[in-house]
Amino acid sequence: MKVAIVGASGAVGQELLKILAEKNFPLTELLLFGSERSVGKEYDFKGEKIKVQLLRHGDDFKGVRFAFVSAGAAISKEFAEDITRFGTIMIDNSSAFRMDEDVPLVVPEINPDDAKFCPRRIIANPNCTTIQLVVALKALEDISHIKKVRVSTYQAASGAGASAMQELELQYRQVLDNKEVTINKFAHQLAFNMIPQVDVFTENGYTKEEMKMYHETRKIMHSDILVSSTCVRVPSLRAHSEAVWAEMEKPISVADAQKAFEHAKGVVLVDDIENKKYPMPLFVSGQDPVFVGRVRKDLTNENGLSFWCVSDQIRKGAALNAVQIAQYLIN
Repeated sequence: MKVAIVGASGAVGQELLKILAEKNFPLTELLLFGSERSVGKEYDFKGEKIKVQLLRHGDDFKGVRFAFVSAGAAISKEFAEDITRFGTIMIDNSSAFRMDEDVPLVVPEINPDDAKFCPRRIIANPNCTTIQLVVALKALEDISHIKKVRVSTYQAASGAGASAMQELELQYRQVLDNKEVTINKFAHQLAFNMIPQVDVFTENGYTKEEMKMYHETRKIMHSDILVSSTCVRVPSLRAHSEAVWAEMEKPISVADAQKAFEHAKGVVLVDDIENKKYPMPLFVSGQDPVFVGRVRKDLTNENGLSFWCVSDQIRKGAALNAVQIAQYLIN
């Protein structure tokens, strides 16, 4: 089985390399594609050195079974026809096709069967904040239909790519050394700060990131659920956190919710407040699951629950979810 990664030099591309090796993905040949800046770079995969090729229009994807694409929406749109022309299934990590009716938007723990209907041979990977939200919500939805969700996200620098992580590290050094702070990847200085803006603002005052959570959650869960969010960039390197308020059709006890989280696919419950144990980005980075804690009754709504969830958005929020989609289709 021949597999390709488009955007191999980026943060998600590098994570894809790790995960394909860790999961012993049954490939026989791996192709790496990138921009002119990346061409010629070599990356190790299971002891083999693989060079990055230039992504170009043509027949380079002939014979490729799966192409994991993580190079931005513009690239995805430009090269989708080249990638899928010969039957390759394109698992796309950008926002280019997520809301297209004939493109499935898939989180394997929630709606794996949707991946079977991909007439354009394109399957979309959801937004990272949406993925961890729906993985957690599924546990509650199985008990009682969720009507409304309010969520505040605390998103790490890594959500903006490898260069954003480097910029945050640089900013910390510059601040501590009383030097002028470099600001390229974010709207403002992120070090020692928080920025209540992820992506650009839309006409209704919400950002595109916040609207993605609204629309994508409904599509993935096949639900009329209403989602209102505030997305905040915080000065941590990796793993996103979310404070979630969920309103169900009927009340769910804390004990039942905790039990549901304990048995949910892709979820690990860490909820021991007496011993100050709850999910935190520092300890979640590099791990696969969505970690849930601080489960409690909502004081304003008898049908409501509040909880906290954290997940490594480069892994489950991007690379791992894409690999899981391919694994499901193979199985």
